[in-house]
Amino acid sequence: MKLNRSTDMALRIAMLTAADGRRTTVDELADRLALPRNHVAKVVQRLQHLGVLVTIRGRSGGVALAANGTAYTVGAVVRAFEGDGEVVDCETPACPLRAACRLRRELRRAQDAFLATLDQTTLADLIEPPTLLLTLTSSVDHEVGGTS
Repeated sequence: MKLNRSTDMALRIAMLTAADGRRTTVDELADRLALPRNHVAKVVQRLQHLGVLVTIRGRSGGVALAANGTAYTVGAVVRAFEGDGEVVDCETPACPLRAACRLRRELRRAQDAFLATLDQTTLADLIEPPTLLLTLTSSVDHEVGGTS
């Protein structure tokens, strides 16, 4: 199963925000992750609605990890961004093999196993060292004008 770009961005934004432990801005996230600002803003908004991030308006506002943000599982984030749709669509156009086909069931079983595996990993798990150390090093490089 291939994740869509928004899901990939959501996981990276959540990881960076969690590892940083400080308030940041959409512009900083976009810059540090080399992603388009408009896409980052949309993903941040969805993560905020999910409860992973909090956004604070105003001059000293920004984006921060929600109090229980690291408790979310990777599976929950993937479901929120990918939806619960099946890997294949056997309804449109109507597949002539549908009546006796086992493929749909097996692909659904594989998808369920994929998500069950991701449900075992929290965002906190993703930022344990060495990821945390790499993220923090990237933050220091970024702040002093280095590349990230």
